[in-house]
Amino acid sequence: MATNAISRRIRGLSHSLSGLIDLLNSPVMAGRIGPGACDFVFGNPHELALPGFVEALQRATVPQDRDWFAYKMNEPEATQVVADSLSGSLGRPYTPEHILMTNGTFAGLAVVLGALVDPGDEVIFISPPWFFYEALIEAVGATPVRVDADRSTFDLDVDAVRAAITPRTRGIIINSPNNPGGKIYSPETLARLSEVLTGASESAGRPIYLFSDEAYKRIVFDGASYASPTEFYESSLLLYTYGKTLLTPGQRLGYIAITPGMPDAAEVAEALFLAQTLTGWAFPNALLQHALADIEKLSIDIAHLERKRDRMVEALTGAGYRVTNPEGTFYIVARSPWEDDLAFTKALAEQDVYVLPGSTFELPGFFRISLTANDEMIERALPLFAEAIKQPAP
Repeated sequence: MATNAISRRIRGLSHSLSGLIDLLNSPVMAGRIGPGACDFVFGNPHELALPGFVEALQRATVPQDRDWFAYKMNEPEATQVVADSLSGSLGRPYTPEHILMTNGTFAGLAVVLGALVDPGDEVIFISPPWFFYEALIEAVGATPVRVDADRSTFDLDVDAVRAAITPRTRGIIINSPNNPGGKIYSPETLARLSEVLTGASESAGRPIYLFSDEAYKRIVFDGASYASPTEFYESSLLLYTYGKTLLTPGQRLGYIAITPGMPDAAEVAEALFLAQTLTGWAFPNALLQHALADIEKLSIDIAHLERKRDRMVEALTGAGYRVTNPEGTFYIVARSPWEDDLAFTKALAEQDVYVLPGSTFELPGFFRISLTANDEMIERALPLFAEAIKQPAP
């Protein structure tokens, strides 16, 4: 019976996971691409990890007491590092008891949705989205409500958010800088969103929570400033993962931060802690928490990433592609020259150039390029992109 129940649940989620199983079984994820391939699919590293990251882990492996590698939860040494960092960057008094350590934003989202959203509630997400938003919402028995971003700018459509809110709305997931579009939502846009959420919460008699996915908040270009959506709305939770800034996605380390002005913050923290445990021990491992004081200071070379962006945008535009010029993240979105983006990305793969089809993230007719590819991959791929756009659709 248990197996049947699980199977039914998976089938119930299948429409929101369409294409992802094939993607996870793709040659890129399965490690079946050759050494000369140009891999632009995911934000995976293609060079050795930062020396400082390796050294931090090496130092942390030396046990300081008998409990060094015992069960770990929201360890004070780690939560204090996060609280100090957020207090300094956002200018608000974050406290360790309102920081919850997670093994990445993926787990963090599962925790906040499991703790604060009930079956039958509605949660808004912005399309094009990160792959798993819809499935994570459905997994807690809630109803995903899709709101399209402005397709020309990838900016947040606050009026569309307003129209999507109902008495059942319990939360909204915001991702800035946005994956895949690379848009940073402006303070003016976020202030308008706050007004909408505040008014709707008052009308409903309960808070609409803002879940702020800030995985790319430290990856911004052109000297741009970044405003956290949590600065504008008190019923907010900030979710972060270090895997993007450090380009170490396999080392699962992140956190949930409760906004200092959150109503009933203590009760929210208690609910989140319970959800961390019941989600399957969604705490980072001991080693990563011990190393966090050193890890917090590190970052990949953002200036180099920006140069790669400039190189690809200029070359692809010159070849005839319509592409975004992202303000942040490490992705470029390009319009497929063929209506069938899946067919076009398959044709590129036959030339050993791997990109992510737009249909995977609710943007058919486009594809996404990850700038985490190294310089050699980029230079090998650019002539192949230029040749591919000249080919007629099958």
